[in-house]
Amino acid sequence: MSETDRICVGAIAGAFGVRGEVRLKSFCSSPEDIALYAPLYTEDGARSFTVRLTRPVTGGLGARLSGISSKEEADALKGVTLWADRDRLPSLPDDEFYHADLIGLSVVDTGGAPLGTVRAVHNHGAGDILEIFAPGRRQALLLPFTRAAVPTVDLAAGRIVADPPEDLE
Repeated sequence: MSETDRICVGAIAGAFGVRGEVRLKSFCSSPEDIALYAPLYTEDGARSFTVRLTRPVTGGLGARLSGISSKEEADALKGVTLWADRDRLPSLPDDEFYHADLIGLSVVDTGGAPLGTVRAVHNHGAGDILEIFAPGRRQALLLPFTRAAVPTVDLAAGRIVADPPEDLE
C-alpha cells in the first residue's frame, strides 16, 4: 500500500499499568472510533495491531494491542503513530478533509499567483493551520484553515485557493 492509502488515526503515548496496556491518543473526531478502524499499522507498515479499548485514562484511552503483553513492550512503542487503511475510514462531508489529503497540494491566491505547497497541517487547539512552503521564502506561511482564508479546496485538481489576511503575506 502507498502511504496515501493509510491515514494517521492516533499515537501511542506510553505504557499504562504493568500488563502491556498502552495509553492511546486518538486523532479521530470520536476518540473511541479508533478501535473500529483496526488493524492499525505502524507508519512503516512493518507491524499491525488489533485494538481493544479498556478504559478512559488521563490524556487518552487505555487500550490493549495485539502482541503486546508487558510494560516493557508497551514502553517500547511510546511515540509510535498508528495508521488505518483509508477504506476503513468513513467518508467525509464536502467541507471536511483528512490532513493527509491536504499535504502536497499547491496553493494559489485568489488571482492565481502561486503561494507554495502545503507541507504540514498543525492544530494547537484553536483550529487547523496550514504550513505552506515556497521556494525562496525564508519562512513558511502559516495560514488558518478557515473558509475565509481558504475558500476553495479542489482535491481533484490538487490545489487550494487561498485568500490570506494581508498581514500574513
